[in-house]
Amino acid sequence: MGQSQPLKRWPVLVVEDEPILRLDAISMVEKAGFEAVEALSSADAIQLLEERLDIRLVYMDLDMPRSRKGIEIAAAIRKRWPPIEIILTAAYFTRESVELPERAEFYSKPIDHDEVIAAMQRLIEANESRPA
Repeated sequence: MGQSQPLKRWPVLVVEDEPILRLDAISMVEKAGFEAVEALSSADAIQLLEERLDIRLVYMDLDMPRSRKGIEIAAAIRKRWPPIEIILTAAYFTRESVELPERAEFYSKPIDHDEVIAAMQRLIEANESRPA
């Protein structure tokens, strides 16, 4: 039983500094039928968002010690690129311990792939139907 495929392979920016977790997230994004775009840090993520105007979803780890705080990056993404949907994940934070940007969703690690894939598909569908 496969996942339903989106009509277009929307690129999803995966921001994760841990190689094993990044590979897992990329696999999940591709399983959902999206194109995975990798970023190893928040600086990489910002550069990719500046270059790739087609990105409409960011999947980002908040626990990146070598980067600016993940929640600050998420807030900056929301402010600078309002149409982009955001999914945040973390092992050391809870949904209640962070102030999420508007329209951002949070999932604790270890994540449930099916739950996050469903969220990705729902957010992209909502993004496509939102007026520009």
